[in-house]
Amino acid sequence: MRHIELYDATLRDGMGGGGMSLTAEEKLRVVHALDALGVHLIEAGFPASNPKERELFELLANETLEVSEIVAFGMTRRRETPASADEGLRVLADSFAPVCTLVGKSSPMQVEKVVRVSPEENIMMIGESISFLVKQGKRVLFDAEHFFDGYALNRGYALDTLRAASVAGAERVVLCDTNGGSLPGQVRAIFEAVRFELPDVDFGIHTHDDAGCAVANTLVAVEAGATQVQGTINGIGERTGNANLVTIIADLQLKMGYDGLPPERLARLTETAHLVDELLNRTPDPAQPYVGKHAFAHKAGLHAAAVRADAATFEHVAPALVGNARDLLVSEISGRGTVIEKAAEFGIELDEDAVARILESVKRLEHRGFQFEAADGSFELLMREEAGLYEPLFELESWRVIVEQNRDGQVETEATIRIIAPPGPDERRILHTAEGNGPVNALDKALREALEGIYPHLRDIKLVNYKVRILDEARGTGAVTRVLIDASDGDRVWGTIGVSGDIIAASWNALVDSLEVGTQRSRSRFG
Repeated sequence: MRHIELYDATLRDGMGGGGMSLTAEEKLRVVHALDALGVHLIEAGFPASNPKERELFELLANETLEVSEIVAFGMTRRRETPASADEGLRVLADSFAPVCTLVGKSSPMQVEKVVRVSPEENIMMIGESISFLVKQGKRVLFDAEHFFDGYALNRGYALDTLRAASVAGAERVVLCDTNGGSLPGQVRAIFEAVRFELPDVDFGIHTHDDAGCAVANTLVAVEAGATQVQGTINGIGERTGNANLVTIIADLQLKMGYDGLPPERLARLTETAHLVDELLNRTPDPAQPYVGKHAFAHKAGLHAAAVRADAATFEHVAPALVGNARDLLVSEISGRGTVIEKAAEFGIELDEDAVARILESVKRLEHRGFQFEAADGSFELLMREEAGLYEPLFELESWRVIVEQNRDGQVETEATIRIIAPPGPDERRILHTAEGNGPVNALDKALREALEGIYPHLRDIKLVNYKVRILDEARGTGAVTRVLIDASDGDRVWGTIGVSGDIIAASWNALVDSLEVGTQRSRSRFG
């Protein structure tokens, strides 16, 4: 199998995406996650660009990595400036990073309109900059920016920029689809032509996703001879993003047979993708290939039954290979087998009558606006109730929320609950009031404060996501509302749901479910 070098640009190119920002310490966490994954080269950033980048490189200088090497990014020398006197190149030369990536123009239009130098001067800028860093003991990669567009405009000049980089000592020349508008057929044809012209040069590929083809363009470049692939975790980056390195890694190794990561490192792919999203405060794309929550999810009863018989019927690879897991989604189109398998996940035994009742309940509730595929916790409670294993945390007498806005614009919220807890001979009536920064927060605080003395495990349960959706927009403010809450106890994450014409009532129902799910298994009756 041919070896493919993996080059991650999340921390530099990926940060060009809208809303993408990480602190130096968060970037350090990403570096260690990429090292654990087994990425060969990590482009940590542009140390000459800003204080945050300099701070990161200072931190990295004292870190030990197992697999990865750090790459410092920069540009060719400024016009009319010797390479040895260029401040940016001096920073790269003084950096601890053993590898430097220099970006230079390969399109005559970019040379004329952006760099504003003659074509000859641009060639010299490329060669002299690379030569300077090589003499300083650096391994240098050359990113041929706008190469595919430049090749279309002036094939000879685009090739001359690559020759200049290679002659100057570049270890690898990377062809960049900077505008992201190339299609796979174009990339393959150009890549093959370039390799014919420069047979002794090692090539990489760097693509953007403006035409939706970044991953495909990367894969055809590999088929045409590229030995390095560049991309970002989850495809983040400027405009529509970079090539998704997560998908590329899995495709190369599991579909194309290229030498990539050891199995134990490939199995970290899902957790690495989710970590980066978490640090960026993004909700992971559930439909992302290989690592998305729904990448191996099955909803239709026929599909679920087929997967139980043979996973290959509806799964193109085993989810465990990339650290993901199969999920059977419960909905009005689910079959009996899905319910039985979901019950088995939670250690619940159901007879045939209970399964039938659960399916009917799901159909009835989903008609009202419930959606259990995103609320596995609420579905667990439904199954426990049918199996006779459900014990409520409390009995509700009433709850009340008061929201008051003062003359100065300040809003104050207070919630009062009246409950009976715990169920059984020791029950007592509890009245508790709490303030919060909104109705849901106030109810959450009031309920937790009332119950934590009885159920200590509630302290471990945190709400990690809260979503509201209007189901019948035509009714305006009188519409039915669906609330989804994700909660976690630090070990697992579960979703719960509430549906009501009142947004606070819907939130209360989802909130209560989230706490009940988190305590069911911690209570002695359920092990």
